[in-house]
Amino acid sequence: KVRLPIARARENAEKVDWSSYKPVKPQFFGTKVFESYDLAELAKYIDWTPFFQTWELKGRFPAILEDEKQGEAARQLYSDAQAMLEKIIAENWFRPRAVIGFWPAGVIGDDIRVFTDESRSEELATFYTLRQQLSKRDGRPNVALSDFVAPVSSGVGDYVGGFVVTAGIEEVAIAERFERANDDYSSILVKALADRFAEAFAERMHERVRREFWGYAADESFSSEELVLEAYAGIRPAPGYPAQPDHTEKDTLFRLLDAEAATGVTLTESYAMWPGSSVSGIYIAHPSSYYFGVAKVERDQVEDYATRKGMSVVEVERWLGPVLNYVPQRAAGEVEDAA
Repeated sequence: KVRLPIARARENAEKVDWSSYKPVKPQFFGTKVFESYDLAELAKYIDWTPFFQTWELKGRFPAILEDEKQGEAARQLYSDAQAMLEKIIAENWFRPRAVIGFWPAGVIGDDIRVFTDESRSEELATFYTLRQQLSKRDGRPNVALSDFVAPVSSGVGDYVGGFVVTAGIEEVAIAERFERANDDYSSILVKALADRFAEAFAERMHERVRREFWGYAADESFSSEELVLEAYAGIRPAPGYPAQPDHTEKDTLFRLLDAEAATGVTLTESYAMWPGSSVSGIYIAHPSSYYFGVAKVERDQVEDYATRKGMSVVEVERWLGPVLNYVPQRAAGEVEDAA
């Protein structure tokens, strides 16, 4: 597959007509914390299809319940899940917590600069993005997340948001209690349901952001099925996922949100979130924004990215290992450190 030099890929960025775009100002700047969010409300937003995938039952919900081969197992699992779900809600097993935030922002190059206030004179942080380098046919663009936020040079005052949500650290102790009682099934079940609550929380919070807290889609009205299909305006890409495969970007997000103090969620040395039933990401409002995969990147972009982030190329290569389109050259003695 032919890949473009990063300079050429940038020339083929997503074209947005910023002159006709009027960003909606969020209802507040800075952060807002939610403690002990209502479990019954979140349960309405659960997407059950990935729940069955956890148990290696492939198929879409609710059709999977009537599947010839898997239907019986799926129905039994769903029945057990509903029984535990009722208990979780009635007895408040989890205390879902969240923090969201909004800031004035603008793009320089492939970087989303976050500013302290609307004068956009003092930088608070930078979200660094990666760009697709695959040579496209049919005039399709080489996209980066920065394409969906207004450039500083456009004079358009844009914004970005961020979030961390968690089903709650309580799931860890509850799962361990089941394990001590040699009830591995219930331990796995409660963890799987905690995951579903976290994803439901991310979905519900994004809906409230669009309608209330940012308010750029105040009149939106979607069914839960449409929400799962992400038919709404705006995106909430997560660091470490295809649109930005660099997990270290979570560090910036957590710092901006003071997420650990607000939610109890922490980042491990490998930038995984603990507890596992947590979701984080940034909010982008532009109606033409969409999810994509950066896919494989070349050395020229990695070197450029390392310079922008103030990291060594070796360190960036370590974090971007799965998406490198080349074998990193290690100097003697670096192999151990980078492994």
